[in-house]
Amino acid sequence: MSETSWKDRLFGGFRKTSERLSENLAAPITGIVGTAKLDDSTLDTVEDALIMSDLGPSAAARIRAKLAEKRFGLNITERELKEAVAEEIAEILRPVAKPIEITAFPRPQVILVIGVNGSGKTTTIAKLAHWFQEDDYGVMLAAGDTFRAAAIGQLATWAERINVPIVRGPEGGDPASIVFDGVKAATDQGIDALVVDTAGRLQNKRELMDELAKIRKVLGRLNPEAPHDVVLVLDATNGQNALAQIDVFKEVAGVTGLIMTKLDGTARGGVLVAAAEQYGLPIHAIGVGEKIDDLRPFDPDLVARVIAGVA
Repeated sequence: MSETSWKDRLFGGFRKTSERLSENLAAPITGIVGTAKLDDSTLDTVEDALIMSDLGPSAAARIRAKLAEKRFGLNITERELKEAVAEEIAEILRPVAKPIEITAFPRPQVILVIGVNGSGKTTTIAKLAHWFQEDDYGVMLAAGDTFRAAAIGQLATWAERINVPIVRGPEGGDPASIVFDGVKAATDQGIDALVVDTAGRLQNKRELMDELAKIRKVLGRLNPEAPHDVVLVLDATNGQNALAQIDVFKEVAGVTGLIMTKLDGTARGGVLVAAAEQYGLPIHAIGVGEKIDDLRPFDPDLVARVIAGVA
């Protein structure tokens, strides 16, 4: 997919978010010349618009304060207001834009991918593996979500489609054993990155915590540095509920970074900003669509302009 096509998809995916925000940002812009004075009333409207677009109260308050600091009392057009909001959003997002880099030595780099069922976790693993392939890294998958036969089958289908090896076991098998076998196989075959699917059950946090602890213990025996990354896949359509998932998975799994999926068509894309403001965790990538190359590195300036509706 060309960069132009990707940007078009991104703008299309965020359209509901940007339209909602634009409509509310435009509300105070009146008069023949189409300007508004950036006073407390206008700033209240801006802050409310940001909260309604799922940027969260903390990020909204921060952006309001920055706008007031730089432009209070000045007349501002709708375009200028959107540009100013985009810049402040980018200021929040830039520090967390960090792609996953394959740097582990010895190899393989072990990447645990976690997230609730339905978040797009399994397809994201395949897209991530394809991404690494494009950079000429050797990749292997491990089907560690042994509690759902569908998850094992889906990952195996993707592995065949993108032509990468997969380590799998029976439904109901021991995930730690799968991970152990995966690391051994990846080491023997000189694989650069082992991407591991894990169970997405949050109904019993203790059970999930115990399972992940066992995986970590097994990994520690093979490579004390592993897992090198613990990536949480979040579904953007969940809006503020996605933040609650970060809370839980940080506790049970020690999340090191985020990937946000399903940004195509949701009005809740602003949750990216809320996550960056509240947690400061690296955002590695975003997904807009179902195709294999629809996962891309997180570009904070582009995403900020898309959210604010600045083409």
